[in-house]
Amino acid sequence: MSTYAPRPGAAPVHRMLLAQTAFETKMLLRNGEQLLLTVVIPTVLLVLFSAVDVVSVTGPGKRVDFLAPGLLALAVMSTAFTGQAIATGFERRYGVLKRLGASPLPRWTLLTAKTGCVLVTEVLQVALLSVIALALGWSPHGDPFSVIALLVLGTAAFSGLGLLMAGTLKAEATLAAANLVFILLLLAGGVVVPLSKFPGAVRGVLDLLPISALSDGLRSVLQNGAGVPWSDLGILAGWAVLALAAAARFFRWE
Repeated sequence: MSTYAPRPGAAPVHRMLLAQTAFETKMLLRNGEQLLLTVVIPTVLLVLFSAVDVVSVTGPGKRVDFLAPGLLALAVMSTAFTGQAIATGFERRYGVLKRLGASPLPRWTLLTAKTGCVLVTEVLQVALLSVIALALGWSPHGDPFSVIALLVLGTAAFSGLGLLMAGTLKAEATLAAANLVFILLLLAGGVVVPLSKFPGAVRGVLDLLPISALSDGLRSVLQNGAGVPWSDLGILAGWAVLALAAAARFFRWE
């Protein structure tokens, strides 16, 4: 018998996962609109608000010490939620997800690959924003493991919300809703405007949002040098569990 006899069948799941993650990442990095949303906007806001006295900030240190953690949170939201929701929504509309769902690639592997793509992109975002912030005089403090935990849970929460939106709404509705949510949370999520500026009753609601928990947690560690922000981690974990469970339950492939 020949040594080179064909062996038809699907590749191992781990190889399919790595290949799909690499493909999703390449497609994202080639998308100019997504790069604008995920990289350019947070970078411009960081440089602009650090240099110009547009909004008042709180806490010790320079203006950039307040802004950098919030814009790291914005970068996570822009990639894991807004960018992923829009891209996945149009993939669903054009039948890409339906065709992939009929392939040997397990559906859970496809969703995991999308989350892996988000994580790879966020590593690049965090590195870029950190370099720029350091050049502007940023002096971060605190435990790096707390920062990593916040970023991972924030990614899970926003990824679940993005997939839930993309899997239940039409592509055009997802595009409008994702961009609207992005703008609203940029203004009212503690990213560039301190939550202390809002009325007490409103702030009680805003504190429970994932972007508020992420930006507040990052700021308490990186700006104030606080310990593990258990409250913010708990809020993000709650959002992550609920959003991912809802996405798994209600996501439609067609």
